[in-house]
Amino acid sequence: MLRRSDRNLENIPVGALGLIPLTGCEELGAKVNDYLVKWRQESAHQYKDDVAFNGYVKDNYIIGAKVPRFGSGEAKGILTESVRGKDLYLLVDVLNYSVTYQMTGNTNHMSPDDHFQNLKRIIASVGGKGRRINVIMPFLYESRQHKRSSRESLDCALALQELVRMGVDNIITFDAHDPRVQNAIPLSGFETVSPAYQFTRGLMRTYKDLQFDSEHMMVISPDEGATARAIYLANVLGLDMGMFYKRRDYTRIVNGRNPIVAHEFLGTSVDGKDVIIIDDMISSGESILDVAKQLKKRKAKRIFAAATFGLFTNGMDQFDQAYEDGIIDGILTTNLIYQTPDLLSKPYYINCDMSKYIALLIDTLNHDGSISSILNPSERIQNVLNRYKNGEEV
Repeated sequence: MLRRSDRNLENIPVGALGLIPLTGCEELGAKVNDYLVKWRQESAHQYKDDVAFNGYVKDNYIIGAKVPRFGSGEAKGILTESVRGKDLYLLVDVLNYSVTYQMTGNTNHMSPDDHFQNLKRIIASVGGKGRRINVIMPFLYESRQHKRSSRESLDCALALQELVRMGVDNIITFDAHDPRVQNAIPLSGFETVSPAYQFTRGLMRTYKDLQFDSEHMMVISPDEGATARAIYLANVLGLDMGMFYKRRDYTRIVNGRNPIVAHEFLGTSVDGKDVIIIDDMISSGESILDVAKQLKKRKAKRIFAAATFGLFTNGMDQFDQAYEDGIIDGILTTNLIYQTPDLLSKPYYINCDMSKYIALLIDTLNHDGSISSILNPSERIQNVLNRYKNGEEV
């Protein structure tokens, strides 16, 4: 396990730490704050007489921020305390549709566009007084529109450039749909973080009879886009890897894209093996479930689907049915985006908490330390794998 005590945090902090969870990200922000408070209180004795660490130890690092709206639906960003000279970390969940606002007497659910606008409002309210602005946006805004086909907009690239123009120094996201979008801001900090370790540990904590070897387990990519994730996890765990590719009907467009005709499998036999399907997101879930059905036809044993973001845009009914039919045994996603109470209550759902990981990134960056070892989970996965095989607690 990667611990805060393993970090070299001897550098003077960039500035006093300030954490700003935007509306819809308060729960995750509170968990991150709790870790930061705990760690820094434990190390308080090291810096109590150093003026460079003034304000280093606090009971709360969260800076109040709100975005009230006028009756017309227009809004403004407000900070409730000074941020002068602070190293600011803004947390935003652009997919939290549970947040609502009133407009001309009607209740509206916030879209990703609304959340992104609120982020810009809070950045604007900083007014250039912060020492540094870092945006932690787990689901990268417009990341699914990362490339142009014909006469289309390049929304993700434009959004990144807009944030940089507003004074953002670093952007941290998780499992970006296509990391190459960072080419839009080549001179600014951009990190995409993988939750592979949290998936591995979550699976181990839930199932005590897994056999991590190529004879009993396999990693599957549901399409070409997830191949790199599957190859990485398979290599780290010492497993074989297989993949599906999507055959599409390019003569038709349904819901903005060419419909999938079939999933074709490439790889060795999955007969009698536990299978981990890994991807960046579960949107409607149709592709994941179709892949799971294909694997069951090929006599796979247990099937686990792991995705950084669980959107479940068509609800949970089809997953409930798949679980009852023995097609899916477990679904793993993170708490980086909004999770419905219904999702959290499912017997097959495994929630992978990322708050400690985010706190570790913030704590290290605030000291201007290197995060390369944090971003690469290979060693941590090997350690937890060895403990699991030895029957130790993970």
